Amino acid sequence: MNDAPRPGDPGRNAYLVEGNAKQARKRAAADALVRDGDGRLLLVNPTYKDGWDLPGGMAEANEPPDAALRRELREELDLDITSLRFLCVDWVEPHGPWDDYLGFVFDAGVLSPEKAAKLKPYDEEISEHGFFDVTEALRLLPDRQRVRAQQALQVLDDGIPRYLRNGVPC
Repeated sequence: MNDAPRPGDPGRNAYLVEGNAKQARKRAAADALVRDGDGRLLLVNPTYKDGWDLPGGMAEANEPPDAALRRELREELDLDITSLRFLCVDWVEPHGPWDDYLGFVFDAGVLSPEKAAKLKPYDEEISEHGFFDVTEALRLLPDRQRVRAQQALQVLDDGIPRYLRNGVPC
């Protein structure tokens, strides 16, 4: 017999809180495709890992991925983006010491020449940034990020958002 409190019973909320605490948690990251007027992609060079990366980062507890991306862009590049368009989400299997996570990619649009020229790292986590033509940008990205970026770029072309598993469309 199930002795769980029913809706409206005393203790129901505490019972649900306890159950929620036992549920698995997913990490989430959100990255952006940011382009300049020549169609080049913005990449950042993080100080805490090897190689270039798309701008963005990890979501904090209970933070929506789009809000996390806006926060990261502000903190790292002093870049305020008002409009984001969802491109893809990638479920990434556990790897190394890391659990699985969901990696979102959003289109953050094209920066005006003035805004692109004023960009600079505002956070110690970023050593440098640059705009690179797409071929070069993809070459500079780590494998995991590269396949996700390629899929996100394809969405820019065909308009069909994607759900990926380890970078592969499902």
